[in-house]
Amino acid sequence: MPVERNDYVLLEYTTEIKEDGRVIDTTIEEVARKHRIYKEDKVYGPRLIIIGEGMLIKYVEDNIVGMEEGEEKVIEVPPEKGFGLRDPKKIRVIPAVELSRRGIIPKVDMQVEIDGRVAVIRSVGSGRVQLDFNHPLAGKTLVYRVKVVKILKDKESKVKELTRRWLPTLKPEEIDVKTPEEGILEISLPPRTLLMEGIGVRKRSIAMDLGKRFDDLREIRFIDVIKLKEKEEKEEKSESKT
Repeated sequence: MPVERNDYVLLEYTTEIKEDGRVIDTTIEEVARKHRIYKEDKVYGPRLIIIGEGMLIKYVEDNIVGMEEGEEKVIEVPPEKGFGLRDPKKIRVIPAVELSRRGIIPKVDMQVEIDGRVAVIRSVGSGRVQLDFNHPLAGKTLVYRVKVVKILKDKESKVKELTRRWLPTLKPEEIDVKTPEEGILEISLPPRTLLMEGIGVRKRSIAMDLGKRFDDLREIRFIDVIKLKEKEEKEEKSESKT
């Protein structure tokens, strides 16, 4: 069945700038390493996209609708469908001393925050700095190479992937999902999650996320599974001695 709006889709994609061929984002580790944009703290692999929620550019999501599981497509996004055209009115020139007062040594292509707005320094010279408050991708044509890896249909797989949005280092098989009774969801997690930074906040975020998407839920229980292998082995050894 083809992708429809509101579908849960596991998507592989790579984004590049058409004008210079530069790859700026990808879910594929091999591609990230090849184009030198690999990040140690990023988890690579198919990403959960809920079609219509704006997780990707709307034009891209619109073009994913109708694709089949396993299908690949190249989607070209013109500036007006992406991050907009460049606006000359968003270019400002300020004295370099203004940045110096803020403890900033201006350099070309550096991102700075001025009065709560992010700008890119385009030029520095003669005591002046040119700031560009346009989005860094404004005026660029983007090329998305996408592949629909899987369309999630059952509730269990959706819950697992929504959980992984907040605990991305977990594999789906490490998460156990059960519904002991109507309206109650039990999510069992491996013991290593206990040592994860901000695990309490993450669990709350998972619960809020699931509650927003499944109207029938009234209670979510998180279960931390700790198997006492060493204890079991000691008991077995003592029994064998007797």
